[in-house]
Order: sequence, then structure tokens, then C-alpha cells
Amino acid sequence: MTVLPVVPWWAALALSLIILGLVGWAAFRAVRSGRPRAPWVLRSLLAVCLVAAAWRPGIPGAEAQGAVNDLNVFFVVDLTTSASAEDYGGRPRLDGVRADMEAIADRLAGAKFAVLTFDTKGAVRMPLTTDTAALEATADVMRPAYYLYSKGSSISAGADVLKARLEASAHDSPERARIVFYLGDGEQTSPEPAAPFGIDRSLISGGAVLGYGTESGGRMLENSPRDSENTGYIKDPTTGADALSRIDEGALRDIAGQLGVPYVHRAPGDAVDTALVEAQPGALKASEESGLFGRFELYWAFALAGFALVLAEVVRSGAALAELRPRRREKP
Repeated sequence: MTVLPVVPWWAALALSLIILGLVGWAAFRAVRSGRPRAPWVLRSLLAVCLVAAAWRPGIPGAEAQGAVNDLNVFFVVDLTTSASAEDYGGRPRLDGVRADMEAIADRLAGAKFAVLTFDTKGAVRMPLTTDTAALEATADVMRPAYYLYSKGSSISAGADVLKARLEASAHDSPERARIVFYLGDGEQTSPEPAAPFGIDRSLISGGAVLGYGTESGGRMLENSPRDSENTGYIKDPTTGADALSRIDEGALRDIAGQLGVPYVHRAPGDAVDTALVEAQPGALKASEESGLFGRFELYWAFALAGFALVLAEVVRSGAALAELRPRRREKP
């Protein structure tokens, strides 16, 4: 389940706590003083329904109609050695990256896609194209960097290539929205700190940073260019034991903040719709031809329940007023 509050989450949280706190305190004092409980039960339920509706809960997976042919989608893929770490349900992280790329392409059919990769430096693996078969082929042939060639990698190594491609896209097709999906684990092995991305947020219409891996980490296959030489796992030179790669979600959230997009952790079995809902790729024009990811909205159920409770309160108040009128007439 996901939530999309009608106001920023921090404001929604503050208002929710204030409203529920005030109603709860008033109900407690009323019941303690001996007043009827039923009216305050209704009012408390009403407050809960209104707060729940304001958070806009929903379930990813609904099919909505939308035109996505005005989107340029850029996949920025981490192909450092850690992409081979086997903590994606016992499989390499790169398997999850490939699966998500193909699922996103399927959901955003009609868009243009580009694949940018990085290890020690960034590269354009596939320029913008609507050919999803080319995208799948590109994803299938991606391989992590061979660890013996690696001198330490930076999570921002692909920033320059991404910036150049976004600027070119904005210049050539300013009317097209530009969506960025950064797929990686956030592990910085370079001795130097990661350089800032330095990308103008106006160049990015939406997207997400997708994180792969676990805090406990995973072993990494040697990934020699020659398959016959892949005989074991990379060793930690300081201990001689299998080296472990661990996700750094703090670094991934920092990248998300720089790009102005949300961070979403990915694990085996996670529906890609969740990441797409979080990505919010701009305003899309309605179309009968193309299907777009969506969500089953649940706020209406809470709003409807709140409306019913309001009616019950009106009826109860009306009945109470009707009982008071005869008593007023009896006074001399």
C-alpha cells in the first residue's frame, strides 16, 4: 500500500497528530465527566476517516489511461563490481536491475528510452529510442566491471554523461518530459568523496533512485571477461575471506535529493508499479491507445464513511434539538 497525502507528508503528519490528539482528549474528558459516549465515538471515527482520506491511501497496480509518447526516459545503471553481489534474493543485483528496466519499459510503452552506465566513468550504452527490443538486448548484455581492473568507483561517475544527455534532450525536444531512473547500490569505493551531480532540476521532470542490495551484504563473483576464469568469489585482501558489498541507502537518498526524485528500495517480488507511482513522471495527456501504471485509490472509502458519520451526527443533533423545543414552551 502507498500513500500520496494531499499536503506535504510532514504537514499531513502534524495535522493528523493535532486533529486526533484534540478529538481524543475531548472524548476522554467528555466520557470521564459522565456524558453519553455514543456522540464522541461517532466524532472520533469521523476524525479518523478524515485523516485517513487526507493521506490518500492506495494499492499500486491499477491500470490507467495515459499517453507516454511525450517522455524521454533515462536509465542510469551502476555497473561497478558490486552489481554482481548476490543479495538480491540470492541472485546478483544486476538481475533485479534488468528486470526493473524491462518492467518500466513495458509500463511506459511508447516513450523513448536511453541507457547510460558507469563504473569508473560514464558511457552511453543506448541512445534515445522507442525500440524496446533494443533496450532489452542492451540490458541483457550489461556486465559488471571486472574487479581486477577497478581502482575504486564513485557513485556519481555517471553524472557528467547524464547531465550532457539531459541538456541535449532539453535543447532538441523541449516539449518532452525527461524522466531519470538511477539504479544502483550507493556503495562508494573510491577514496575520494562522491562529487555532486550538479544537474539543474528543471531538466528532470520526474523519476526515482532505485536501490538494490541489503545491509548484511552479498558475495561478488569474480566476473572475469573470460567465463572460463570465473572460478570463485572476490576475496577481501585484508582477511582472505569472501568480500562483501553492502547497500548504502544514505548515499542513494542523497543522490535522490540532488536529482529531486524519490528513493525506492527494490527487493525480489516488489511490484514495479510502486516505484512508478513514487516517480510521478509529470502530467500525462489522456489517450485511448496507451496504458499507464496507476493505483487503486482508497481515500474515497474513508471519505464516504466520513460523510455517513456526518449525516449521523446531523440526525442526532436534530433529534436533540427537537427534544429541547417542548421544554422551552413549558417555561412560564
